[in-house]
Amino acid sequence: MAFFKRELTAVERFENALKTKQAARQKLAEQLSAAETIVGEKRIAAERLAVAGATDAQLERAEANMRAVEERAKALRAALAEFDEQVVATERALADAKARRDRELVADEIEAMATAIEQAAPGFGAGAAALVDAVTKGVASVPEATRFSMSVEAVRREVLSAAELICWELRTIAVRTRAGNANVASCAPAEPEQPLAPEIERQLIYTLNPLLWHEGSVVRRVPAFALVGLARLLLAVALRHQHVDYLNARRVQTLMHVHGSGEFNSDSHPDDPQLVDLDALAAGEQESARADVA
Repeated sequence: MAFFKRELTAVERFENALKTKQAARQKLAEQLSAAETIVGEKRIAAERLAVAGATDAQLERAEANMRAVEERAKALRAALAEFDEQVVATERALADAKARRDRELVADEIEAMATAIEQAAPGFGAGAAALVDAVTKGVASVPEATRFSMSVEAVRREVLSAAELICWELRTIAVRTRAGNANVASCAPAEPEQPLAPEIERQLIYTLNPLLWHEGSVVRRVPAFALVGLARLLLAVALRHQHVDYLNARRVQTLMHVHGSGEFNSDSHPDDPQLVDLDALAAGEQESARADVA
């Protein structure tokens, strides 16, 4: 029965190479230490002969022996220095291989997340469609139920569009991660977002300009080109002034490919001169409406 050995990974190959080089270096260092000890002994012997008045022939032999062991020690020192460089280079290659392996693992997790979203999206769409059908296929016509079905259908379209875009973004991040030019915080958990006031009805939209508005005592600021849940009371004025658009709008899909989706409910800089005050816009429209009536 034939047995096949598993092919080693790049990390395992460099780890084995590093162990081999470290062992060879240690052996070479021991040889150098022994050679330097002999050099010291030969020098002492030559010195004693010279002090004792040995013959020229004896001194020549002693000097020749001393030079031989010195050359041997010199060669060992050069070889040890070369091994030190090889060990450093192997350690660097091992670190690079480990970094590549870690990037591959993170990229695989990101792609798995995108796949899971793609697989879950149809189930969400089918569930939302079933809710809509429960209202639209009924005999009775109830305004509250009709509004409910319209809201569910709008959410269904938005979520499926957002799911498609986030899958595209995740796979783009995975490609960049494998190439080593993406920053993915895989260790530090993301800080939880501040929960939004549940009594405010919101619409998930995409900002085209940096926006500002108030929610009670809280001032909300969001940057341009970001996903955000905007209160429906301000949605109409923001749409009229072209400061936001729906997720399924064609220009939004292009902008999300260019700029990304931003962070949900992330804050814009408070000193941004381009911040658009939606409250002020809404108040201005109300003033204009009252003036027209008068």
